Amino acid sequence: MLVQFFPIIMIILSNTFYHISSKATPQNANPFASLFVTYMVAAIITFILLLFHTNFKSTFSTFQQLNWTSVILGIAIIGLEFGYIQAYRIGWNISICSLVCNISLGIILLLIGILVYHEQITKQQFMGIIFCLIGIFLINKK
Repeated sequence: MLVQFFPIIMIILSNTFYHISSKATPQNANPFASLFVTYMVAAIITFILLLFHTNFKSTFSTFQQLNWTSVILGIAIIGLEFGYIQAYRIGWNISICSLVCNISLGIILLLIGILVYHEQITKQQFMGIIFCLIGIFLINKK
């Protein structure tokens, strides 16, 4: 049971620190300098974990198994992180920004799941979407 929820717990904890760090990035700091340091730390830790996850002889050959998705993911992560830093700088509340983005993302991914991956949507999920849309409206209503 813990194995099933471990990734979810890791995502929640990481996202919590992610948003706190994004919100706390100094206003006068260049966001790209901040992201550069972020990616250097991430690259070093990822490379060390890669070494432990493979034997040293096969470490570099594992890169041959990669495709275009790693490049697109890198570009997406830059957009994601820069977007959140900028959203917090222009005044979005930490309690609302992620909520609006994640609800919107969930709806978009649901549509992609239906249209591209031929996933099925239940009546209960459809009602959840309606409530999410109502929630976005109510959250942003002044």
